[in-house]
Amino acid sequence: MCGIAGAIDLAGKRLPDRAMLQRMAAALVHRGPDDSGFLSAPGVGFAHRRLSIVGLLDGRQPIYNEDRTVAVICNGEFFDHPERRAELEAKGHVFSTHSDSEILVHLYEEYGEELFSHLKGQFAFALVDLTRGIVLLGRDRVGICPLFWSRQGDTVYFASEIKALIASGAVRPDADPRGLDHLFTFFALSSRRTAFKGVQALEPGHYLRIELPQGRGLASPVERKYWDFDFPDWGDELDGDVEQLTDSFQSVFERAVDIRLRADVPVVGYLSGGVDSAFVLATAARVAGRPVPSFTLRIPKKNLDEVDEAMEAAQAIGAHPTVVQAGSDLITDSYASLTRAAECPVLDTSCAALLALSREVRSQGYKVVLTGEGADEGFAGYIWFKMREIARMLDYGDTFAPTAALSRAVRRIGTKQSTTELRRIDALIGGPLAQSVMYSLVSTSRDRYFSAGFKEELGGHVAYEDLDLDLDRMARWHPLNRSLYLGYKVHLPGLLISQKGDRIAMANSVETRYPFLDEDVISFASQLSPRWKLRRRMRDKYLLRHAAGRVLPRNVAQRPKHMFQAPLADSFLVNAPPFVRELISEESLKRTGYFDVDQVQRDCALVAAQGSSRSLGRFYSLGLGGVVATQLWHHVYLGGGLCSLPVDAQPTAAEEAPFAQAVSA
Repeated sequence: MCGIAGAIDLAGKRLPDRAMLQRMAAALVHRGPDDSGFLSAPGVGFAHRRLSIVGLLDGRQPIYNEDRTVAVICNGEFFDHPERRAELEAKGHVFSTHSDSEILVHLYEEYGEELFSHLKGQFAFALVDLTRGIVLLGRDRVGICPLFWSRQGDTVYFASEIKALIASGAVRPDADPRGLDHLFTFFALSSRRTAFKGVQALEPGHYLRIELPQGRGLASPVERKYWDFDFPDWGDELDGDVEQLTDSFQSVFERAVDIRLRADVPVVGYLSGGVDSAFVLATAARVAGRPVPSFTLRIPKKNLDEVDEAMEAAQAIGAHPTVVQAGSDLITDSYASLTRAAECPVLDTSCAALLALSREVRSQGYKVVLTGEGADEGFAGYIWFKMREIARMLDYGDTFAPTAALSRAVRRIGTKQSTTELRRIDALIGGPLAQSVMYSLVSTSRDRYFSAGFKEELGGHVAYEDLDLDLDRMARWHPLNRSLYLGYKVHLPGLLISQKGDRIAMANSVETRYPFLDEDVISFASQLSPRWKLRRRMRDKYLLRHAAGRVLPRNVAQRPKHMFQAPLADSFLVNAPPFVRELISEESLKRTGYFDVDQVQRDCALVAAQGSSRSLGRFYSLGLGGVVATQLWHHVYLGGGLCSLPVDAQPTAAEEAPFAQAVSA
């Protein structure tokens, strides 16, 4: 993948400042260390940093159409580009590079804004039609490739990462309380929210359209949805013979893996102890005719180390994985780097280990890695799906559903949320859903640790209000599919393929590819009857495991789900290093104002004295780690001064205008 950035003058008249575009590009050099390119036109400035994977010799961007009236910069991959290229050439289009991104300009010529239905892959791009004055900012269906934007006055700034927006000098880094609240509600940043005020993510499956004015006035950016996850109506799901269904799934999945092996550089894979990554790499070995090099993490802590299980899978595949040691000091030693990469507080400390894994991949000269994320969302792999389906045994369809009241009662006992608030939350998500109890327990830490002033600033807003859910459509789905939908919309893009995926991999110039997030794999899994996902409410990922049993030993294919995790507050607060003690000092906590100083310091002292956060419980431990992570994020991005760790120099408001030269109409 790559890094893209730019600025759009909504008046459509001025030329962009070149120095500003260069600063934005420089902030993304880790995403594209191999090359750079720029476009300057009235009203439009593009900057591109390239990680060369396809079309190594002639893939510099921006890429233009035949008469240079359409230009594009792109981050990502279009896995079926050979087939699309052939179709477009048959229609008379002439290609000038071997880059997969070039299909964009020709698809736009052919289909206009309907090009999105013809795109297969993971992408974020900016396209300008120089003749019509139309700019499109588009993002892939699932949200693998990031894209952020901010409107400042009469200019829209966009970039693959927020640090490039800040580097423009026009976007001031300030905290968005509602964005921070997302992290303490979902332990993920979902929807449009970011941790920065005035900066929003373009949502997965959406594009931003800006039509520059021909005369006076300003353009109005319009966000449009071109795709969303969908499931059959309850009772209309795909069913049939298990072997025939497995044949169909295996065929679709092999295709997804096969096209993700397409690259002009070697492709490797992550291998954990679970079935998902093992199935990806076993399938890759099958379609490639040889094992794919693999990388495995070793965490030296009881119940967290999966190396033995991974080695068993590797032996079956014929692979010889590299084992990366994630030592006891890894989390504290690398959390500042992790925070810079993620651009938000990171509550899940296991992300630090994955940052080390991608660093080792890059140190061995690789740029592309296959990974198994998306299987649990498609095939109901998490424990909360089982718990909800077991509870639903008391329900009779949607006409008699006592478990809705039971779920609220459980959440009411375990949290300080009122029944009224819980009903409101359920109405916002079409619930209760499988994740409802877990998210309520996660949110107990916000009640415990947020300061009175921070709570007042949030007002009555709850993070659930920001979610883009099709509630009318959800009401027609099987209850399990409703919960899967929420996972696809929140947990997957907000944590797994951002803080655990793109951001930490691309910090080390490594592209991650996800066969389980292939459009056809998602479609097949969505159509399946729930009984092929959760068998008798307890056997998760049933059809996936059945397919995996054809290429892996039975004990690997049927191995129980083990969520990859690392210690929580203990990572920071047991034998806390100096920078952590500084971050949670009374002075630093008062300076940010996010947290209750007395409560945080009492709990930190308790963890330090006991040598464990066990007495706090898992969710307060998660939240207390989040306090440290938020303080660290504030230090790194909002001006420093909280601890002795260095802070990247941030530009102040730019003295020069973002569009420095006036152009006559």
